[in-house]
Amino acid sequence: MSRHGKVLVAMSGGVDSTVTALMLHEQGYEVVGITMKTWDYASSGSSSKETGCCNLDSFNDARQAAVHHGFPHFILDIREEFGSFVVENFVEEYIAGRTPNPCVMCNTHIKWRALLKRANALNCDFIATGHYASIYRHNNQRYVISKGKDETKDQSYVLWGLQQDLLSRTILPLGNYHKTEIRQMAHDFGYPELAKKSESYEICFVPDNDYRGFLKNKVAGLEERVSGGWFVDKHGKKLGQHKGYPFYTIGQRKGLDIALGKPAFVTAIHPETNTVVLGDEKDLEQNKMLVTRLNFIKYDGIEDGMEAVTKIRYKDKGTFSHLFNHDQGIEVQFFEHVKGIAPGQSAVFYEGNDVIGGGTIMRSQLD
Repeated sequence: MSRHGKVLVAMSGGVDSTVTALMLHEQGYEVVGITMKTWDYASSGSSSKETGCCNLDSFNDARQAAVHHGFPHFILDIREEFGSFVVENFVEEYIAGRTPNPCVMCNTHIKWRALLKRANALNCDFIATGHYASIYRHNNQRYVISKGKDETKDQSYVLWGLQQDLLSRTILPLGNYHKTEIRQMAHDFGYPELAKKSESYEICFVPDNDYRGFLKNKVAGLEERVSGGWFVDKHGKKLGQHKGYPFYTIGQRKGLDIALGKPAFVTAIHPETNTVVLGDEKDLEQNKMLVTRLNFIKYDGIEDGMEAVTKIRYKDKGTFSHLFNHDQGIEVQFFEHVKGIAPGQSAVFYEGNDVIGGGTIMRSQLD
């Protein structure tokens, strides 16, 4: 009988999740490893070799670590539910002129729920992952996500959608470590090659990082439906034709294939008219936005005027802001202009290192 309880560990075969499992095993938890197959690249029409978390080598690496240390390992096929939710949402958001964040959607709606369901079936007390973040219980009895110690690897931003029932059962052992320490631990555990294993930053179901090609493959006749639209300036003046609004993102500068005599940036996308607005870099600056599809973590809501640091993308350093309740969600008023607010992306609100909550950006510059 374990002195700490039984924990189901999500093992991708990478260094972070493997060290998570071995660390918990060493600490006295009864560990069960599980590797989730979310996608196979053949279904995307890609000729690229599978990389990242969904390839046979990664499955074997995870299983070998489990076998070597004497704990069970399972493979869970969640391709159907992953595809029907995460991939369909990804496509729908681009068709709606927004820029989705599939990792957040996957964590929020698929991976954690799939883990908890299997944890319950296996009588596990906890689930654990190799994310660089921490969870603690606040004196208001709510479970709170905090930033990881390694600011360059902190992943609290992509976990804002996790609800209290999930957080109460989750362990994140890597939150108090730097990546260099985890690589050293992998070496010390006897996995020098794993310690040097590179990281994948691709979207797992877009192996060649060509989301435009992926959209064309998934939506029959998409190119024909959206080609021939216009680039326009902020006054509506036509500047030239584009290849279709879903193939552009807010803030994009490269790959526009239009010469205006000066750098141009995508500042807005209007799917209803198949127009893409171009402007100067300064035109990307905004100081307000509306955030919907909210999930609150540290508190069960906000008070009008609450101060928070708001991040609008994963690598964003965050900007001080005031939060206000709005009939459609939360209105964010930034203390200074921020650049490149993209509808569809996640906005996450912080109080110090703690995640207050987050949501999906609906629009900037409220009317």
